[in-house]
Amino acid sequence: MSNLNRRDFMKKTLVSGAVVSVVPRYVLGGTGYTPPSEKIQVAVIGTGNRMNILIQAFNKQPDCATVALCDVDNTRLTQFAAKFSDKVDTYEDYRRIIERKDIDAVVVATPDHWHAPMTVDACEAGKDVYLEKPISNTIPAAVQILEAAQKHKRVVQLGTQQRSWPHFQECARMIQDGLIGDVTQVIVNHVSRYGRSRPQPAQPEQVPEDFNWEMFQGPAPRHPYESARRRWRSYYDYGGGGITDWGVHFIDIVHMALGYDVQAPTFTAAASMPNPDPELVPGTYTISYKYDDFVMSFVSATRPTTEISRGPSFYGMKGYLFVNRAGYIIRPTSGRGVEASFEAKDFLLDDSVTSGRAAHDVHVRNWMDCIKSRQKPTCNVEVGFYSSLPPLLGRQAIQEGRALTWDPMTKTAKRV
Repeated sequence: MSNLNRRDFMKKTLVSGAVVSVVPRYVLGGTGYTPPSEKIQVAVIGTGNRMNILIQAFNKQPDCATVALCDVDNTRLTQFAAKFSDKVDTYEDYRRIIERKDIDAVVVATPDHWHAPMTVDACEAGKDVYLEKPISNTIPAAVQILEAAQKHKRVVQLGTQQRSWPHFQECARMIQDGLIGDVTQVIVNHVSRYGRSRPQPAQPEQVPEDFNWEMFQGPAPRHPYESARRRWRSYYDYGGGGITDWGVHFIDIVHMALGYDVQAPTFTAAASMPNPDPELVPGTYTISYKYDDFVMSFVSATRPTTEISRGPSFYGMKGYLFVNRAGYIIRPTSGRGVEASFEAKDFLLDDSVTSGRAAHDVHVRNWMDCIKSRQKPTCNVEVGFYSSLPPLLGRQAIQEGRALTWDPMTKTAKRV
């Protein structure tokens, strides 16, 4: 979405008042300044399924107060507000939150197409941001977020909480210590629930009274209301299917393990089964990436193709390592004339751990601490940008049917 279109939308839907740029209390002061003991005032934009999980981590933080909520679905907003014992203010328009001088930070847990406008506005208003992954739904929008956070020196944490999960960190250390040797190939498997076509032709529906369809669409192209569009992840207009959902999580781990936190693939190509509905990302595809030192494939299928249905497999010269939220598997290379250099190991987590609640707690705590210290969080905006970039390149390669190269100087994808 171009800046012009975004400005047009904002002008059209603005109710009243101008957005005021403010600097939070945590960055005020001078020599000898100590961060205040008062609570960090946090506002939540987007109260859907993801936020129902994430709010549990925020409620555990003793120095955090959730003071405002925003959603275009009034029924969902009201139900979410009822979870709080203290009164919280509720809004339909996120700009009312941006205007408030008493709010230090915002959580953006909305459909992907809204990430850039909300995060950029928050950064310009001096607010720090916890941003759900992916960083955005297009590369130009991702660049806008990166540049806004850097320009305004904001603490932006991307919600890739696997990076804060101990067994993922352990696997990264084992790979970095050379346990499986030099890694030359990575295969990320994903079982997709996305890409299923809508009934055709699409039938126009009445917009529910409690739902602001115009605000939901925001900077995206306009369409008649369909309830199916509220399941937004499969739509190119709003998301990117499995590659920009689960793909970001696991590619983030690949980058962490192989030292590619702020590097991009040099070449991206995709092969997919066409979706009969051109507005939807397909569910079956393979995306191939070339990095300086290894190649990576993201394989999406609508049903499990192996026992390993979701997660990255690292293939090294001495062995193999697979990891996902359930644990990890390590196997040495062995066979005729080859002696295993280490023992095989299976590490499986207890079911109570696989949900990752503790990782959410650590990830949110890290962001809160960095708001006070002004240090970079675990998945800062640069790391989050480059973890999201391969999925966004893959999404674009599928949609355009063209291979792409990445130009780091202009931060643009070039068609091959």
